[in-house]
Amino acid sequence: MSVLPSKSGTQTRLVGRLSKNRTALAGLVVVLFLVLVAVFAPALAPHDPYEQNLDKALLPLSPEYPFGTDDLGRCVLSRIIFGTRISLRVGLLVTALTAFLGVGLGLVAGYYGGLADEIIMRLVDVLLAFPGLVLALAFVGLLGPGLFNVMLALALVGWTSYARLVRGAVLAVKAREFVESARAVGANDLHILYRHIVPNISAPVIVLATLDIGRVILTAASLSFLGLGAQPPVADWGAMLNSGKAFIRSAPHLTVFPGLAIMIAVMAFNFLGDGLRDVLDPWQKARELA
Repeated sequence: MSVLPSKSGTQTRLVGRLSKNRTALAGLVVVLFLVLVAVFAPALAPHDPYEQNLDKALLPLSPEYPFGTDDLGRCVLSRIIFGTRISLRVGLLVTALTAFLGVGLGLVAGYYGGLADEIIMRLVDVLLAFPGLVLALAFVGLLGPGLFNVMLALALVGWTSYARLVRGAVLAVKAREFVESARAVGANDLHILYRHIVPNISAPVIVLATLDIGRVILTAASLSFLGLGAQPPVADWGAMLNSGKAFIRSAPHLTVFPGLAIMIAVMAFNFLGDGLRDVLDPWQKARELA
């Protein structure tokens, strides 16, 4: 049987800890706000984010255009609102794909060991020998610029952290008595992985995935700023920074507001991830301070 306590009791304790963690609550509130903005973007945007009006180019902040306009007369606020959709979509999809790949390979490496473990871990070592952004740049250079290629490149680079984390957790859990008992009664590997190992390693994976969303959003924005991500006229925060850098002196709002949007989104997921780490593993913080 699993070492986990009853599901209802565990959920009650986690909710209680989360409600006392102000950092996690602040991050959660901002994340929920971003999700609502993304869902209701057409209703919230005061103007069409792609409508060009050169007569109103580079307008400062005003009641009609709260965040001003860009060099093509497009509403900056509307483009930031629609950019929330792109950033969250990239962050969630890339994180889901990297977690799927990394967790699956980590389970195989940790549970079966042997040749499979050697091959997977050596591949992880090779990929981790290079900075993630440099590898992502290399993959996008091979695949060509575009938002889909950026997402694919980030997924190919980002799964290694999940694989290492899951492998280490599986090595610790599979030696526990309840796993040996499951083997003794004839449970197959799939049953052991699904019922006994995965539930006991899910907490650190959830924390890593939450933190990873912010990292993916920031990296995708960096690649778009370099012209390798979302292509015009897509309303992407990184692309908006790229197009606005030429007017940083005459129209600073073109870079200030997209930069703030990136910062707020990344900080929100980081706060939520740090809070979840303390909630799911209350002893982790004590160990780090020791």
